[in-house]
Amino acid sequence: MTDRRRFWSTVSPEEIAQVCADHGARIVPAQTRRMSRPVTDLCAAPAGARDRQMLRGQAFVVRAMTDTGWAFGETVVDGYSGWIETAGLDTYPDAKPSHRVMVRATYAKTTGGLKTPGAVTPLSMGSEVHMRDQTDGWSRIAWTDGPQTSDLFVPSLHLCPIDTKDSDPVTIAERLLGTPYLWGGNSAFGIDCSGLVQIACHACGIPCPGDSDQQMAQLGETLDPGTPPERGDLLFWKGHVGWIADPDTLLHANAYAMSVTREPLQAAIARIAAQGDPVLRHARLTPGKKGV
Repeated sequence: MTDRRRFWSTVSPEEIAQVCADHGARIVPAQTRRMSRPVTDLCAAPAGARDRQMLRGQAFVVRAMTDTGWAFGETVVDGYSGWIETAGLDTYPDAKPSHRVMVRATYAKTTGGLKTPGAVTPLSMGSEVHMRDQTDGWSRIAWTDGPQTSDLFVPSLHLCPIDTKDSDPVTIAERLLGTPYLWGGNSAFGIDCSGLVQIACHACGIPCPGDSDQQMAQLGETLDPGTPPERGDLLFWKGHVGWIADPDTLLHANAYAMSVTREPLQAAIARIAAQGDPVLRHARLTPGKKGV
């Protein structure tokens, strides 16, 4: 059976035509567009269930469109196929991101300066922006609002160059402690277990797919049962994944606490096992191994 999450990289032209016909979509020349909203859902079907989310500035290849405001395509960063509302696509896709948000969350303001009034738009960690210049600690970024172009201002300390690679994914994940749990979420406003792994890996330049089953199949080197856990290891269960923060602590986005939390490792393993789900894989992101 075709994995719809990998639709555009795995199916035949005949299958593409059939799926597009089923949803009233027409094939269009492939065009890379970027997200214009702080957070946009990547859906299983037009107006369907949320599979994942995309953040401001992240790239999406549009391959088909409906007349009802939906684009069918795939994410550039990991090839995840799905549907995006066309209203969430940037009208001016040529301003390529130069920086990304490196703190848990920040804002883009209509004016620069610490005490100047202005409307604010929230931005999550991982959002990508095009910086025009910076003055007195404020970065002026390119912005669009429908057909209008404008510039907004972000605290410069909250941004880093787009190609910056952090060294410790757990440190990145720890910045999101307390973030509400959201199924399919990928932002500081709501995130799930695999979203927490992906956002931390991407900040460190580690390729990482979107869902926990894909991550279990692709990330790191499998360790033998009983191997002492180390910071940065991953533990996988059926439908769940978490970071090892230290040998005694699991860091994960979970529905049990409805947030990103630290949990005593052995207590978490026992709690999840009591639900009928043992640990399926212990992986280490060793340099030179698959997924690193």
